[in-house]
Amino acid sequence: MTLVATPTAGPQLLTPTDHTLVMIDFQSQMAFATHSISATELRTNAALVARAAAGFGASTLLTTVAEKSFSGPMFDEIKDAFPGVAALDRTSMNTWEDAAVIAKVNEIGKPRIVLAGLWTSVCIVGPALSALAQGFEVYVIADACGDVSAEAHDRAMDRMVQAGARPMTSLQYLLELQRDWARSETYDLTTGIARAYGGAYGLGITYAKTMFGASEGHATAA
Repeated sequence: MTLVATPTAGPQLLTPTDHTLVMIDFQSQMAFATHSISATELRTNAALVARAAAGFGASTLLTTVAEKSFSGPMFDEIKDAFPGVAALDRTSMNTWEDAAVIAKVNEIGKPRIVLAGLWTSVCIVGPALSALAQGFEVYVIADACGDVSAEAHDRAMDRMVQAGARPMTSLQYLLELQRDWARSETYDLTTGIARAYGGAYGLGITYAKTMFGASEGHATAA
């Protein structure tokens, strides 16, 4: 059989409208004990994901655990991306066992769940395995998650991938939502987020634009 290629995206690629992003327990108390990733990198990656979701209008849920009594407020980087949006506070370590969160998931009604948060081995594994068991597709933004050790984070990622979750990175999430530089309506949004939070890639964009007035592809095309 001869295969025929077509210029179309694969069905596993995310779009801004096909998923719900759930940002879980990005809180001070959880971050203090996170050692698989530095606090600086974690906050930067979380900000990149939040800004990407907010900018592209992706459905997003923010949730915390024991915010007032123990874990503290959600990172400002995330709250600032969603002004006026209150995080759903829980007692359960597994977000998927919280009735208020699940009511929102069902209200939004998207078949794909994208997860990011702390800690990978508890607060991300729980909803990932639970959502998969109920037929949802699950994506995990690995570098916007963290755990008490690299071993804990890596084994948690292994466990979720073995169960069918799809790993990705924060910058990958942003660029997958854009996916074509000819999409001029979100070009400045994407490059602006990358310049602010995209590390070396962002520096490269700043350099190219400052020195040469460069742009990727045909950014002004229809």
